[in-house]
Formats: sequence, C-alpha cells, structure tokens
Amino acid sequence: MGCRMKPNRFVYGIATATLALIFWSSAHPGLLSVARAAAADAPQPPAARQQEDSGLTIINESPLPEAALGYYEVRLLARGGAAPFRWRLEKGALPSGLQLQPDGRIYGEVHSGGEFHFTVSVHDASNQHAQKDFTILVHSALELKWKTMAHVDGNRIDGSVEVTNATHDDMDLTFIVLAVAPNGRATAIGYQHFTLRRGTIEEELPFGDTIAHGTYVVYVDAVGEIARKNLIYREQLQTHPLDVTAGP
Repeated sequence: MGCRMKPNRFVYGIATATLALIFWSSAHPGLLSVARAAAADAPQPPAARQQEDSGLTIINESPLPEAALGYYEVRLLARGGAAPFRWRLEKGALPSGLQLQPDGRIYGEVHSGGEFHFTVSVHDASNQHAQKDFTILVHSALELKWKTMAHVDGNRIDGSVEVTNATHDDMDLTFIVLAVAPNGRATAIGYQHFTLRRGTIEEELPFGDTIAHGTYVVYVDAVGEIARKNLIYREQLQTHPLDVTAGP
C-alpha cells in the first residue's frame, strides 16, 4: 500500500516569499536604487572616518631652535599621509652653510649671524603635500642688545645690555659705557673687563651712575678678543639725547 507525503507548508511559504520579492524588484527598479543609495549614505564605521581625517601636517614649531656659528642640525617632521616623505625648500633662504635634505634634515656649518625666514614643503607617497613658514635665529660671534634701554632717573642714567658669545672660544671682553655731552665731554657710567665664556647667551650687564645736569648721548661699546686666533669682535649701541634736569 503506497504512502503519500504531506506537503511542507513552511518550505512552500519561503519559496512563495522569495518569488514575490523577485517579481516586486523587477516591477520597481527605481525604488531598489533609492534603497541602495540610502545605504551608501549611512554613517561609516570609525575606521573609515579616520582614513578621511588623516591629512598631512608639518608638526615642527616655528621658530626652529636658535643657532650659533658652527655646526647645526635639526630634523623636520610630518604627521599623517603615507611614507616616504620628500622635503624641499620653496622660498626664502636658509642660514649660510645650511642645506635641507629630501629626508627633512637641515644641517651644516653656519657661517654668519642673522634672522632667516623660509618656507618648506613636504610631499608624501600619495602626492599629498603641506607647507609651513619657519624662522631660524643665528647668533653672531659677539652680540650686544638692550635689556633695559638707558634712561634718566633723577640725576642718574641707568640701563643694562645683554651680551652673547656664540663662538666656540672664550673671549676677553672689555665693556665700556660713556655718556657724552654736546661739547664732547665724556663721563664713564659703566665698565667691565672679564672672560666671556664660549656659548654664553644673553648675559646681562647693568650700568649706571650719577651725572651732572645736561644733555647726553649714551654710547655702549663691547670688544671681544680671541688672542690665540688673532680675532677681535666689536659691537656698539647708542641712545637718542637724554636730558638730565636734576642735580647741579
């Protein structure tokens, strides 16, 4: 006697739903495209957002470290982008004796003092690029600048300067400050003679003294000698006329 199997309603239900979806998609192709576009515009996972934000940036601060006469080296660094990075000088000038390598290293023997302004760029493997302006201050062999400008205080003239020895040798330094009247009469209001050690940066030298009633121009003179190399350096400062109204 034969055996008849009962139909499986669950299987028939899945098959019917699948056929219905196929027929509906064929009849409404435009709605299916809208659904796909909406899925593409949905928020992406964090990994995708990080990739979009990974811009190329130069991270060194400006100004770069100060330099003295002699050897100097600093490395430029970038963040973001894809290695390897290639660096180049876009405009301006590096201090005399320095050069920028494609790997971002600035190095060489500095020959002269001054403040140098320049722009560098960096390119990565995917041709992203960034650029930044930089400054390097190079100290001269002997530098002299005002710390406190010479000024009148009652019957005194006071002030101070900063002196720098940017060489690799100790200097025999003579420091003289004169207040000179219109008739040429000079009054010493400051004097020091000492060894200015190599690498000394902005050491303060104060000066001042009482002075007779009158008008004066203050002259500051610093002379540094490196005898074993037969080198002499000299720097000078001066003020506008100062009127001393107190005193005799």
